[in-house]
Amino acid sequence: MDALLALKARRSVGSYKPDPVPPKIVEDIVDCGLLAVTALNLQPWEFVVAAEMESRRQLAEMIDTGRFIGEAPVCVAVFCRDTKYYLEDGSAAIQNMLVAARAHGLGSCWVAGDKKPYFARVGEMLGMALQTHRAGCVGLFHRTTLVATQEIALRSAALGEVLAEVQGRFYVIGHADDRSGR
Repeated sequence: MDALLALKARRSVGSYKPDPVPPKIVEDIVDCGLLAVTALNLQPWEFVVAAEMESRRQLAEMIDTGRFIGEAPVCVAVFCRDTKYYLEDGSAAIQNMLVAARAHGLGSCWVAGDKKPYFARVGEMLGMALQTHRAGCVGLFHRTTLVATQEIALRSAALGEVLAEVQGRFYVIGHADDRSGR
């Protein structure tokens, strides 16, 4: 899939099939996380892939906004060492993984985790040191037919129509007379 289409077509997906995700695809997605930009090239991240059903079920019980993780075939937890920009670095890694999942035709959903009360239990369960921060968890799964059908419509839509869906505006800095945005 084209990189720009992957970026524009990526959505958090809550409707999915429980079919397994091939290990090679999971590895490629995590590799994309490893290649994310990072402040001072510190690369403070650690990735833990939870592919066993029992591990994902336990995570889903701990993470109040991530109940779907128990049913997703794979969950990737991202932890970062305590650096000045750990959250930005971990978030960049997660964003790369979300786009990579989309490029592979998969759905994904990111559950934030930094400063959450359940963080210590999640880290302990996954064998991570207490001196790490949890940037988040990413559920990876196959999308349902409905979501795939929406993608076909997205591919055939003109760029203006795609961007019209986005709830936001941008402005060109320095052009005070042009604040029309999109």
